[in-house]
Amino acid sequence: MLHQSPHAPDFVQNPYPVYHAARRNGPVVFWKDYGMLAAFDHATVHALLRDRRLGRAIPDSKRRPVPPHLRAFNAVERHSLLELEAPEHTRLRRLILHAFTSRRIATLEADIHAICADLLRKLPGGPFDLIPAYCQMVPVRVIARLLGVPEAISPDLLRWSSAMVAMYQAGRNRKIEDAANTAAIEFSDFLQAYIEERRTDPRDDLITELIRAEEDGTRLTRDEMIGTCILLLNAGHEATVHSLGNAVKCLVENNSIKALAPAKVAATVEELMRLDPPLHMFTRYAYETIKIGGHTLQAGEEIALMLGAAGRDPAVYDDPDTFDPSRTAAAHLAFGGGVHFCVGAPLARLEMQIALPALFQHAPDLCLTEQARYADSYHFHKLDQLMIRRT
Repeated sequence: MLHQSPHAPDFVQNPYPVYHAARRNGPVVFWKDYGMLAAFDHATVHALLRDRRLGRAIPDSKRRPVPPHLRAFNAVERHSLLELEAPEHTRLRRLILHAFTSRRIATLEADIHAICADLLRKLPGGPFDLIPAYCQMVPVRVIARLLGVPEAISPDLLRWSSAMVAMYQAGRNRKIEDAANTAAIEFSDFLQAYIEERRTDPRDDLITELIRAEEDGTRLTRDEMIGTCILLLNAGHEATVHSLGNAVKCLVENNSIKALAPAKVAATVEELMRLDPPLHMFTRYAYETIKIGGHTLQAGEEIALMLGAAGRDPAVYDDPDTFDPSRTAAAHLAFGGGVHFCVGAPLARLEMQIALPALFQHAPDLCLTEQARYADSYHFHKLDQLMIRRT
């Protein structure tokens, strides 16, 4: 049994020793603080991400009435690709992929370069926090261009995203719930107006493509389009922000900017995602009784798949706590797997492959002005701030 508060200061700053100990004792153990089993090894996490006996949709036996103060938030979640299973998930994902194509992502490459260049020109001269100045702004402006909404509303997008994503962090309370519900109302109202506008005035943007998407004679409903756009912002933006922050910290501490050379950057991004991913836990429900690692997972129970721990498994990665951009081991699980593999992974990779080299080409002598600290925001592993300067 694992007794480990997700708020403990040492764990917040470095959860990996706890993961190693749990893996040695398990690799599947009961995490008392969460009240569920948790898998800490690569093999089990990889297998359970693809096991159709588990899923994200809440079983009927676990459903509870939605509190009035969370109705708007739950209305968005009800149409989120992340929280559905077949056949609803299959239909929705296919429709989304009709719009969110590799061609659409490729067309954003020039936009990402331009956004990075604009932000880098505006960086302060003295010590500053890179997270709000660069890491937050690159993905939110990219998402705005992808959707076809004004970049001027980026502050609102950031505010809505932060409020809604806080619902998945340990320590959720009524204040967080009220803020998330308000954000869901405001974001939904904004998107509804834009969707209606695009019906009569189509553009070359994702909202227009979502309206046009069709599969077997069916189209996305308005609520499904709203849920999809919000998921792209919340999941895609939030993860990329903290992937960039964690990556810059690692590259500076390891003096490894040469790993961002054009021929190396793709492999380097994969190693950065393995070593210190932004999302450490992905939960799934069992839809039937399953035997896992010497434990019995009853139908209706949840299990935590520890993505952050899987990337540090010594059975798969030699010297797993070391940053090695030349590593050729098995693919990491930072983007999940199976039917819920992150639909935005190609865009996230492209953003990192452009934004990281651009930053260090602009300022190759970046250094930390104080120790980088992670935020108490588990199961997200993200920096509270990243204070840097040029030497």
